[in-house]
Amino acid sequence: MQLLLLHMQHNNVLILDFGSQYTQLIARRVRELNIYCEIHPFNKIPNNIESYKAVILSGSPNSVRGEDVLHPELKGIRGEKPLLAVCYGAQYLAHFSGGEVAPSNTREYGRANLSYIKEKESFFHNIYEGSQVWMSHSDTIKKLPENGVLLASTHDVENAAYKIEGEQTYAIQFHPEVYHSKDGKQLLENFLVDIAGVNQDWTPQSFVEETVADLQKQLGDDKVVLGLSGGVDSSVAAMLLHKAIGKNLYCLFVNNGLLRKNEFHDVLEQYKGMGLNVKGVDASARFLEALKGLSDPEQKRKAIGRVFIEVFDDEAHEITDVKWLAQGTIYPDVIESVSATGGPSATIKSHHNVGGLPDFMKLKVVEPLKALFKDEVRRVGASMHMEKSLLGRHPFPGPGLAIRILGDITAEKVRILQEVDAVFINNLKKWNLYDSVWQAGAILLPVNSVGVMGDERTYEKCVALRAVESTDGMTADWVNLPYEFLQKTSNEIINKVKGVNRVVYDISSKPPATIEWE
Repeated sequence: MQLLLLHMQHNNVLILDFGSQYTQLIARRVRELNIYCEIHPFNKIPNNIESYKAVILSGSPNSVRGEDVLHPELKGIRGEKPLLAVCYGAQYLAHFSGGEVAPSNTREYGRANLSYIKEKESFFHNIYEGSQVWMSHSDTIKKLPENGVLLASTHDVENAAYKIEGEQTYAIQFHPEVYHSKDGKQLLENFLVDIAGVNQDWTPQSFVEETVADLQKQLGDDKVVLGLSGGVDSSVAAMLLHKAIGKNLYCLFVNNGLLRKNEFHDVLEQYKGMGLNVKGVDASARFLEALKGLSDPEQKRKAIGRVFIEVFDDEAHEITDVKWLAQGTIYPDVIESVSATGGPSATIKSHHNVGGLPDFMKLKVVEPLKALFKDEVRRVGASMHMEKSLLGRHPFPGPGLAIRILGDITAEKVRILQEVDAVFINNLKKWNLYDSVWQAGAILLPVNSVGVMGDERTYEKCVALRAVESTDGMTADWVNLPYEFLQKTSNEIINKVKGVNRVVYDISSKPPATIEWE
């Protein structure tokens, strides 16, 4: 519903996904131009193709020469709409339109520089020879397709960019969406704004205005119940719904016993000043009982999800005539639940707010943020004058500390980790490091180590500290925190938290690791 209504109010860009790891980055770069776009699998093209102003074909791990070639249906698109083909898309147009694609002698991956750009070409406006681009392919275009006109080359890739004469069709072998393509944003702007004529009218303010109007139309006088987590997504969703339906929004904040130290009380206090109708529910004993004896991460996630729904359902029944469940689902959650090949996506870990409701909950779902990336959610919140301290909060996993305690869960382990986490997070704030970190937390490891305290042997827990920098959590790198900070934080944890005698720091990036350990 939300995405459909937005179609009618913006010049939209359609991104067809062939399974590239960079597809979300294309969407993010387009959104940074204040242009609304959507990602759809290459074989599930929306029926209302006429509402899209331009189309982008993504890259892919597949080869156009292989048996598993991915064939998009480009009727109504190619030759009729401005089309930009990236990497696999560029090879696809060449291979199936009279050109030639062959294996590269060496895999073309990494930085390259444009050594030739066709003069007076609007596609490369304000981009010059020597501009750095990012290559990631093992095939290369040996011969351009019929009516193909060469636009740019690098030292190793002759056909780095081309266009089709008589069409607004452009193709590039490199990836403009990645940071290492220094003029990638300029190139996307050249194509979308100058060539395709797409309006740059996708702003936080326009999103708030349109979403509130859409919610009012969708919900009418119905009552809505929303589960608050204290995080950015659910809080911004609550404010949008509050603007739309006011007193008909009922918010529940459930303490699952796995929150950070004092978080249940602190978050409830914070919401009081926002004008929201919030009820706090302490169900910590119920969750810990359900987790007893469980060590497998997915089993823990499922147990927490099941109990949350049970608690939520019990509380929702206390509200008469409630018809809707609101969720803080954001766009990456939606994208990751759909495979580019149309089949089931590989499950890395369960998303707590994707996948529908059990049959016994007779509530319709409303998701006001499902069109937004995380950084866009923060900008929308800022446009509604929400507190910076709330909008700047680090992401925190839905299952809470349960997936930061490796192995089974006990009340004592929760206590230990809450204390460790409080020292770590508070020190980040004291040292003015918190806002330069995207997400941070502590992990309780399922091992004991030998230590010495006061001339006595100890055999206690080891904890790992984790701090990463990222934009949207899809990729992340570990933060190089000052040695002095780590030293003092480690000493404080060991001295103050009974049960811990060793602290380590996680220096793994995502990929190959994930941000959370479970």
